[in-house]
Amino acid sequence: MELANAIASDISGICGGVFSIQIVPPGWIHFELTHSTLANWLQSLVVGSYGEAGEQRSRGVEETINAPCLMPNSLFAVEYAHARCCSLVLLAHREGLIKLREPVPNTSPAFWEVIFPNPLPWLNYDGILRLDHPDERRLIGELIQVVDNIECPDVSGSVKWEKVTLNLSQAFEKFWSNCRIWGEVKITSPELAQARLGLLMATQSVLKLVLEENLGVFAPLEL
Repeated sequence: MELANAIASDISGICGGVFSIQIVPPGWIHFELTHSTLANWLQSLVVGSYGEAGEQRSRGVEETINAPCLMPNSLFAVEYAHARCCSLVLLAHREGLIKLREPVPNTSPAFWEVIFPNPLPWLNYDGILRLDHPDERRLIGELIQVVDNIECPDVSGSVKWEKVTLNLSQAFEKFWSNCRIWGEVKITSPELAQARLGLLMATQSVLKLVLEENLGVFAPLEL
């Protein structure tokens, strides 16, 4: 326990505010991302500032568009999820729930330019992440897994991108089925609706990246 406390103290000095750290017997160190860190990371997925993944996005799809595509039925499900994300974001813009700088793109956007609200209201007034539904958490977990695979070149060669992306699209479908944005949520909890739209935009950005960069498939705006 003494050694664990010493290690945790050093890490806290380096990464203060990023993790909350707890020491439990016989000397385990438990790390948990702070709510503000997770909110900033989700915002980065929406606006396109998350390291190598953002740099890869700028290259376009020319290098991989001829890559072999496996599991066509699964890929259609992923393309559908991507197109669904796009249509829902554009609907939210038309209804005034959010305001986009480029509301009618010719192709699916790499990133969304959200004018209002900016940043998105990920946190409540107590600094706690609004997205606490199990299906919201599952979708966030899948996003973390996919971005980890993108950002770690030493393991990306062994990643089965079709399966990883299908898992993400399935998590999105569960989220969309059980976490409403319109109706009563929009009226009584507009900040929650906007945070859920942010999660939807983050999902679209990651789906587009993997479809075009890793699977060589065009990410459609609509189907």
